[in-house]
Amino acid sequence: MPDSHATSAEVAEVLLPLALASAYSYGVPRGLRLSPGDYVEVPLGPRSYIGVVWEVRPAVPTNLRMRDVTRRFDAPPMPETHRKFISWLADYYLEPIGNVLRMVLRVPAALEAPREQVAYRSGGTPPRRMTPQRQRVLEILRDGFPLPAGELAQAAGVGTSVIKAMAKDGALQPVALPALRPFSAPDPDAEAFSLSPDQQVAADALKAAVRESRHSVTLLDGVTGSGKTEVYFEAMAETLRQGKQVLLLLPEIALTAPFLARVERRFGVEPAGWHSDLRPRERERTWRGVADGSARIVVGARSALFLPWANPGLIVVDEEHEGAYKQDEGVTYHARDMAVLYGALARFPVVLSSATPSLESLVNVDRGRYASVKLRDRHGRPELPEIRLIDMRVAPAPSGSWLSEPLLAEVRTALDAGEQALLFLNRRGYAPLTLCRACGHHLDCPNCAASMVEHRFRRLMQCHHCGHQEPVPAACPKCGTEGKLVPVGPGVERLAEEAARHFPEARLAILSSDITRGVLLRDVLRDVADGVHNLVIGTQLVAKGHHFPHLTCVGVVDADLALESSDPRAGERTWALLAQVAGRAGRGERPGRAFVQTHAPDHALMRALASGNRDAYYEQEKIIRQNAALPPYGRLAALIVSDTDGPSAERFARSLARNIPPTDDVQVLGPAAAPISVVRGRHRWRLLVKAGREVDLQAFLRLWLKDAKVKGSLGLQIDVDPYNFL
Repeated sequence: MPDSHATSAEVAEVLLPLALASAYSYGVPRGLRLSPGDYVEVPLGPRSYIGVVWEVRPAVPTNLRMRDVTRRFDAPPMPETHRKFISWLADYYLEPIGNVLRMVLRVPAALEAPREQVAYRSGGTPPRRMTPQRQRVLEILRDGFPLPAGELAQAAGVGTSVIKAMAKDGALQPVALPALRPFSAPDPDAEAFSLSPDQQVAADALKAAVRESRHSVTLLDGVTGSGKTEVYFEAMAETLRQGKQVLLLLPEIALTAPFLARVERRFGVEPAGWHSDLRPRERERTWRGVADGSARIVVGARSALFLPWANPGLIVVDEEHEGAYKQDEGVTYHARDMAVLYGALARFPVVLSSATPSLESLVNVDRGRYASVKLRDRHGRPELPEIRLIDMRVAPAPSGSWLSEPLLAEVRTALDAGEQALLFLNRRGYAPLTLCRACGHHLDCPNCAASMVEHRFRRLMQCHHCGHQEPVPAACPKCGTEGKLVPVGPGVERLAEEAARHFPEARLAILSSDITRGVLLRDVLRDVADGVHNLVIGTQLVAKGHHFPHLTCVGVVDADLALESSDPRAGERTWALLAQVAGRAGRGERPGRAFVQTHAPDHALMRALASGNRDAYYEQEKIIRQNAALPPYGRLAALIVSDTDGPSAERFARSLARNIPPTDDVQVLGPAAAPISVVRGRHRWRLLVKAGREVDLQAFLRLWLKDAKVKGSLGLQIDVDPYNFL
């Protein structure tokens, strides 16, 4: 490693997007001026990396060798608040700070000056020789948007040579894409809604919080269909009037074209987007627009928090109860909680919105940490859907079926009246288990301790934990007997098959994330909203804020799926899901009704669901959690040990247990094999750490793990505030 220039008068501490706990020191060449937050390129070993200047200090005489910063990027520096946010998050989740920075630097192209690109659109002339690959390319381009060759090839699943050949043939026409499109300024008053008196009171409270220009958290607690979106739009408008940026966070599954269109109508401009399906050039555009302040409204999934905000003024977390806000792999942060932290660091308000708030948020309201604004009635229609329980012990479904006679009768009534019906089952695929009637063997994933799920529409078996796929076998892999493999239990595909037998005249649609994605999902959601389909079979994809005005009848097929679980939030999650699904009914002119098939109608959750007494159920949940000192009344952390070698993972987990620091304030449960003991070929053992709210759990974990040496294929993940107990 060469010596630094003798003329270097300053040293830059540069944080790199690697699994590093601190910044590295680099010399600052004469003539290069650096400040904290600057994006720079630096050498490390034989490679160069993009990093962020964390500190600049005077150079002192030293014999240590130091390499120089290579260059500074001409991009807005990372704000001090964002650097504090990264540091705080790394400290809270016991994560190397470089890993957190990596989530900010996922779009390195955004640091360079934007350049024109060559893209391709349909040339209007069919290729001389049509192939399935070329047909897919033309299908991708049918919406008229030109795409660069690499993106087009990836979207169509072909090589770039196919794109070039089609262009040479005249089937594709090259066009020059301009430098990144500028963001238009939103109009806070473009298409304001007419609010009801209750909505106006709620909106005024949120706008007042924005005007105070200080940190606050408000829980917007409103029943389904009460117009929460219209209310928090008013808070967003007030923020825009102050010249600040707004982030609207949604679970990724809820980032649909109809919702984005609502934002565009309200503010007169298309919002900036941030989600996993965003094209690379659009990601570059959004990242840069957030950094320079020109992207005033961003609608995004949880990772949008890590965009380098220039002038944030409000974060709205919609569906704040959603477990999807918790990242399970890599940096295991919770976006709702980190949104609240960001607001505290930058001193701006945060709005949490939900029809079924998390217990954590409700308890924070009880403690006076959060304000609460409630919407108790539906906008324009005071009636919530009536919810009735169908006791499957009294009215069981026929053998081999999953729809009871009472539910079938209600669906028939809705269809005969020209209305829409929804059958909800939170299981993807055709069947969750396939076994051999000859030898009893069931088809398991070769990489995980889990069953393969049959997806009959796609003619394959898939593991929903690692993604492994293989064709449906004709014979049992163990005994070789043909014709004896049978599906066990229903998924939405099998439910759709049964529904089609009962209602052959129905215009049926399936809404499931593994079948309907991207453009297809957009089209199906539009058709359901327009009444093209009158019978919908759906997973939790249908529960997230969709407005189906023709839907009057909802049937929940297996409501008991998650009632018995080791997850302390199982009841809360089940309540939220069932209440949200039932709330899809009756949002138009006609009243709605929901029917819940259950084998446990006397369960407290089912009784509360039927009576509509949410608060009574939550109060009971609070008592159970408080007595058990579970979140939000206590703290949890999980340690997950994994290895490709099972005995090695167990030995390491047990060695950790032998070295627990002595204390009366913390309880460690385990080690025990994880409920899903093998995932992606790695054997997993868990230890669960439990402590009171007043305990410094991070300090305990640091003391415990400071001498733990993770070598070879061993892995140790620390999950503070875990949401996944599998």
